[in-house]
Amino acid sequence: MFDMILSQAVNGLVLGFLYVLIATGLSIVLGLLGIVNFAHGAFFAIGAYLALTLSQRFGWPAALLAPVLTGLIGVAVQMIFVRRLYGKEPLLGLILTFALALFAEAVLKLIYGGPPLPFSEPKAFPGFLEYGPILITEYRLVVLTATVVSLTAFWAFIEFTPFGRIIRAGSRDPEMVGLIGVNLPIVLSGVFGLGCLLAGLAGMLAGPMWTVQPAMAGGAIMPAFVIVTIGGLGSFAGAVVAGLMVGVVTAQTIRFFPSWSGAAMYVLMAVVLLARPRGLFGERWERFE
Repeated sequence: MFDMILSQAVNGLVLGFLYVLIATGLSIVLGLLGIVNFAHGAFFAIGAYLALTLSQRFGWPAALLAPVLTGLIGVAVQMIFVRRLYGKEPLLGLILTFALALFAEAVLKLIYGGPPLPFSEPKAFPGFLEYGPILITEYRLVVLTATVVSLTAFWAFIEFTPFGRIIRAGSRDPEMVGLIGVNLPIVLSGVFGLGCLLAGLAGMLAGPMWTVQPAMAGGAIMPAFVIVTIGGLGSFAGAVVAGLMVGVVTAQTIRFFPSWSGAAMYVLMAVVLLARPRGLFGERWERFE
């Protein structure tokens, strides 16, 4: 029994770090732009489909371009649609991004069809690795390593670069950032694109483990919202902790209580919010109150 729990916990960590990638992109867009981006899951699906297409035509190394292309698509969407919502009724943002999510799913169905598509993992990582009671595929171990490295690089970028300091300051008071001479429209476009890049990266990594289909966006966006809620708005550490909690709880529930697997993360969210309404690491954000 303990061996099964430990093995599922490792698989849960892989799932959890993927969720953290998605939730981090969602969180920075919400924090700086003040928009609840329901289309964020669509960029996860776009990243998976772009990676699938590039890997089939040019080999797996070309799939590494998928997150970058997803980020550029996100910048274009922000400049054409999203920037028109700044300073307006929040409900308009919900409606627009929800419409964009439906539109993106329809476009993916038009291009690729509705049925799921197989996405093979890289041939360099075909087997399994066994560490005592832990059995994990080589590709899942690569995904775990890639997500940890990516999140560490993102944290360093936010903490130690001038653009990262602008993002942190702008999340609290975007008007102040604009008043000190920063070109706020460019910053907002960059942040939205960065969030989409993280979603596309998660889609690329998850593609060989999940079924690549247009509806996969829904399987990404809801856990992302749950993680942001549990971790607390604007907290990177909260997103990491909450993502790992959701991943491990979901994996253990799938193994031992399959019928509850879809509800497990919502039960976890309810328990956390009863104890800490702002989330585990949440603080008071004046612009949202």
